[in-house]
Amino acid sequence: MGFAKAIIRKAVAGFIPAPREVIGAGTALVDGTIAPTWDWKHIPDLFSGKEDMPGMNIQVAATLDGDIAAVGPFAVHGARHDAFAFEASGLKGILAGIHAAADLGYVGVEGIDIVPVKRLAAGKLDECQTEFNVAFSKIRAAVERAVAHLKTWRMLSEEGGRFRPPIEKFEETLQAITGLMFFSTYE
Repeated sequence: MGFAKAIIRKAVAGFIPAPREVIGAGTALVDGTIAPTWDWKHIPDLFSGKEDMPGMNIQVAATLDGDIAAVGPFAVHGARHDAFAFEASGLKGILAGIHAAADLGYVGVEGIDIVPVKRLAAGKLDECQTEFNVAFSKIRAAVERAVAHLKTWRMLSEEGGRFRPPIEKFEETLQAITGLMFFSTYE
């Protein structure tokens, strides 16, 4: 099976467009998601406390219309925060030169230009900041749709079970799925 995935990954790699081809002159919306895996006790940092399951953090960039523009080719262990995973997944490099917007998990991350206004512990947001956050949340809904589209691939979804092959095969599988997704979407 691993040999087949390698062949598929290589065969469809040419169908993965540059993000600028999909986004145009627009802004990329960035978010991360956890793809569930088997809970291998000997592999540290797989368990995502936020999602309450072991998995791999996948970083996704989308257009303002909710189309997937890029998927980070390298998955990061699920215990790692989106701020770390953005660069470690390779998505930061793929989006170099493209304006990007994300949620509060990316505050202070180089390469992310727009994030919501964070309320300080003892403070409140003023009316203008609250309005900005509400409007920004409506725009960010597009990346949530893109993530949902990516997770229609059973290997990446909670409904499909958990990724059971050796974890070393996850990136190869992710890259094959990404290529197939772009192939089926744009060809």
